Amino acid sequence: MGTLIVTRKNDIKVIKFNKPKKKNAIDYYMYMKVKKELDSAAADESISMVVLSGTGDFYCSGNELGNNLEIDQELLFESVKNFIKAIILFPKLLVAVVNGPAVGIAATTLPFCDFVYASEKAYFYTPFTKLGLVAEACSTINFPRVMGDRLATKMLMLNYKMPAQEALKCGLVTEVYKREELESKAWENIENILSLPLDSLLTTKKLVRRPLLQQYLETNEIEMQEVKRLVQSKL
Repeated sequence: MGTLIVTRKNDIKVIKFNKPKKKNAIDYYMYMKVKKELDSAAADESISMVVLSGTGDFYCSGNELGNNLEIDQELLFESVKNFIKAIILFPKLLVAVVNGPAVGIAATTLPFCDFVYASEKAYFYTPFTKLGLVAEACSTINFPRVMGDRLATKMLMLNYKMPAQEALKCGLVTEVYKREELESKAWENIENILSLPLDSLLTTKKLVRRPLLQQYLETNEIEMQEVKRLVQSKL
C-alpha cells in the first residue's frame, strides 16, 4: 500500500495520508501526489468533494525533514508551493477529518478546508520558529483572520500547541468529537452537507474566497521565498 490511500465514495474522493510509522509526515512525492489528486478532482465533474484524513494516530506531522533533504531543494520548494496553490484554487468542497495531531503544513492548510472535523485527541502545532523557519500555506493571513492576532502570533511565533477544544472555540475547526465517534459523525455531517444544492454550495465558496484569492496566491509566493531563504541559510 502506498503513502496515500485514495478511494471513491459516490461523488466524494477520499485522500488519506498513509505513513503511520512516520506520523504521516509528507515527503516530496506525497506533495506531488496530493496535488495531482486535487487537480484531477477539480477537473472531474462527477466529484463534488474531497475529504482529507490520516491513518493511525496522527492526521499529519507536516514535512518529513529527513526524506526531503535528499531531494533537490528547488524541486522541493516548488512542490510545496504548488501543493498549497492547488488547495487555494480548489473549487470543490474540501473537508478535513483530523483523526489526530496536525503539525506544520497539516495545520496551516486547515483554514482552506470548508469544514474541519477533529478528534478530541487532536492538537494543532506550528513549530516554525523552533525550527528556525517561518509559516507557510498563507497562515500569516488565515490564522489572524480566523483566530485573531494575539492567538495567531502565539501559534506562529511561540510554537503554541493548541488543543482541539480551543481550536473549536477559536474557529479553526468546525466540530470536535470523541475519537471513537469521529468517523461516523464526520460522515453524517458530510452527507448532510451534500444533501444541499451543490451549485449553491460551490458558488458560495467561490464568493467567500474571491476577495482574498489574489492575496493568497501572492502570499504563497512570498512565504515560500522566505522559507527557502531560511532553509538555505542553514546549509
